Amino acid sequence: MHVGPVVVIDPGHGGTDTGARGSSGLVEKDVVLQVGKILRAELERMGYRVVMTRNDDSNPSYEDRAALANAYRDAIFLSLHVSSTGATGNTRAYFYQFPVPFQATDTSLLSNVVKQGSGTAIPWEEAQRPFAEQSRRLANLVQIELMHRFSQSPNAPTPAAVRNLRSVAAPAVAVEISSVSVSDPIALTSLSGLFAASIARGIAAFRPMPTPVPGLP
Repeated sequence: MHVGPVVVIDPGHGGTDTGARGSSGLVEKDVVLQVGKILRAELERMGYRVVMTRNDDSNPSYEDRAALANAYRDAIFLSLHVSSTGATGNTRAYFYQFPVPFQATDTSLLSNVVKQGSGTAIPWEEAQRPFAEQSRRLANLVQIELMHRFSQSPNAPTPAAVRNLRSVAAPAVAVEISSVSVSDPIALTSLSGLFAASIARGIAAFRPMPTPVPGLP
């Protein structure tokens, strides 16, 4: 029986949505899929169960990506991105920041709801709000690991209205590395393993895998 959280890896963009595109031919959708597969292997090696929102050059909707995470009772959501500009190796973790406080009288938001594990219905567009503090903590732990390995990175995560995170009813962060504007693609792609390992260590600091009990399957 699986014990511990399910990590949902979300390689951004895909299909006709290439994301950021560099003059060297690098496109964001390809880089993040490569990083996602490396991250999946690293997390599975550590004992986590991992699913990906896409394993190929497809482009699930924001709602489909969130629905995949929301289908699990105990999930952690990681959305992967590459910036269009910036110094090579600059890395940032983001957590969702809502622009205004939620008002229970905002009936326009109640037409589509997501059920939390407790069975409580919350508006789909507000699904991330109950997890804001957990997401901030996760982003902080991931950013600490990134900063240790990528010296140009900030020492604190960034609050932002990242669309991929808004409808996820679980701790959720977006992580971005710079950038597709490099003249030599290898300068960026060679960092994929270190980038993925840093993210995995941040997840492990947030939710360590339980220690197996001798004699139990």
